[in-house]
Amino acid sequence: MDRQTQHTAFAGRLVIIGFGSIGQGVLPLILRHIDMPADRITIVTAEEQGAAVAAEYGVTFIKEPLTRDNYASLLTPLIGRGDFILNLSVDVSSLALVEFAHGRDALYLDTCIEPWAGGYTDTSLSASARSNYGLREQALALKAKYPGGPTAVLTHGANPGHVSHLVKQGLLDIAAASNHPAAVPTSREGWAALARDLGIKVIHIAERDSQKANIPRAIGEFVNTWSIDGFVGEGCQPAELGWGTHERHFPADGARHDYGAGAAIYLKRPGASVRIRTWTPMEGPFHGFLITHSEAISLADYLSVSENGETVYRPTSHYAYHPSDDAVMSVHELAGKNWKMQDRKRLMRDEIVSGYDELGVLLAGHAKGAYWLGSHLDIHTARTLAPHNGATTLQVTSSVLAGLVWAIENPRKGVIEPEEMDFARCLAIAGEYWGPRVGVFTDWTPLDDRAQLFEEDLDTEDPWQFKNIRVI
Repeated sequence: MDRQTQHTAFAGRLVIIGFGSIGQGVLPLILRHIDMPADRITIVTAEEQGAAVAAEYGVTFIKEPLTRDNYASLLTPLIGRGDFILNLSVDVSSLALVEFAHGRDALYLDTCIEPWAGGYTDTSLSASARSNYGLREQALALKAKYPGGPTAVLTHGANPGHVSHLVKQGLLDIAAASNHPAAVPTSREGWAALARDLGIKVIHIAERDSQKANIPRAIGEFVNTWSIDGFVGEGCQPAELGWGTHERHFPADGARHDYGAGAAIYLKRPGASVRIRTWTPMEGPFHGFLITHSEAISLADYLSVSENGETVYRPTSHYAYHPSDDAVMSVHELAGKNWKMQDRKRLMRDEIVSGYDELGVLLAGHAKGAYWLGSHLDIHTARTLAPHNGATTLQVTSSVLAGLVWAIENPRKGVIEPEEMDFARCLAIAGEYWGPRVGVFTDWTPLDDRAQLFEEDLDTEDPWQFKNIRVI
C-alpha cells in the first residue's frame, strides 16, 4: 500500500456537508484513494470559503446553511439509496442527519456528534444534557432503533476516531513488551479483558501542537490550526472524562449522569478552563486542557468489565490537549471575556512556518509504567503528503478517509462507533499520512517533581489517580 493506492470504489453520490479546513483537506484524499468521479461529489456549506478548492477539483459547490427547517428539502434531491453523507459541519445536528440518511438508505460519517446551533451552550439544558455523554446516549438510541441498517459511522476523525484504533494497537504492543504476547481480541469483551489483565489504569489522548505562524496573534483575535468554531464549541462544553474503577477521590466539582451506561463523569465547568498533566515523547511533561471528546466516554465504556451486573474494571480516559501557543493565548483571552468569542477569527494555513502536531495515546499504570503511541507529523512533511493540508488537518483528513473506506466496504453495520471497527484496516489507511508510528515507554508519572516549591495534596500511593493528574 502506498499514497497512490485506490482502496475501494464507490458507485454512489457523495455529499460533503461543511467545507472548512477538514473538508478542503479530505477532498483530494478522497479523489486520490476512492475510485469515483468528481462530478458525483457535492459540497453543501454555509460559507464561501473553499469555493476555489471545489472549483479546482471540479466538484459542485452549494452555499446554503443547513437548518432544522431546510435540511431535508435541500438534501433530498442529492441523496438516495447507496449514496453517502459526509458531515464535517458545525451547528448541524448529527442525529438528524443519521435519521435522514437511514430513511434514504444512505451511508453516513461524521467526526463528532454535533447538535443544532447553540446546543453546546444552551443554558436551558442541564450540563449533563449538553455534554458529549448526553449526545452519545441519544446516538446510541439510534443504534438500537436501526440495527443492521446502512452504516452510519459516528465520531471518526483523528480524535475521536483514529485514537481508538491506536489504543488497541497500544494494548498489543504493551502485551508483547511485557513478555505476555496476546492474540488479537475479536470482541469487546476480549479487548476489555486484555486492558484489565495488563493493568491499564489511565488512557490519555495526549496532544501537543507546536505549529507557529509568521503572523503574530493580535489582541481580540482567536487563532487556531483547525476549526475555531469547533474548538470553542467543545471547549465551552463541560469537561468530561471516563471514570475508572481505580479512582478513590471524586472531584468536588464533579457530577455523575443519572442515565445511560455511567462510564463517564463531568465537571461543572468548561473544559477549556480545566488543565491536566500529561506526557508526550517530544514535549515531555506538560499541562493540557481537559477538552471533552466522545472517545473519552466510548473508550471507557468499551473497555469496561462487568461481573454479576457490577462494573469491576474500567480505565479513566480523557483528552489532554495543548493546542498551538497562539491558540492557548486565544483561549486565555476567551476565558477572560467570560467565554464570549472574539470578534476576529483566523485559521492558520499558509502562514505556518514551523512546528508539528504530536498526537497519540498514553496508556499508563501497567507494569512497564506508561506507553505513548502516535504521530510526530511536522508541517513541512504534511505539505508534501497532500494538498490543502497542514499537520493537524492531515491527521484528521486521513482518518476521515479511513472511515469512508471502511463504511463503503461494510455498508450494512447500522450506527457504529470507532471501537467497533476494524482497527488494523483503519490504521493501515490513515497511517500512510501520519508519518512513522512512534511507540515510546516512559517512567514519567504525574507525581514527578511535585511538592517542591509548595506542599501539595497528593495521593502518593497511586500516581495515576485523577487527583494527581488534575492541575489545581
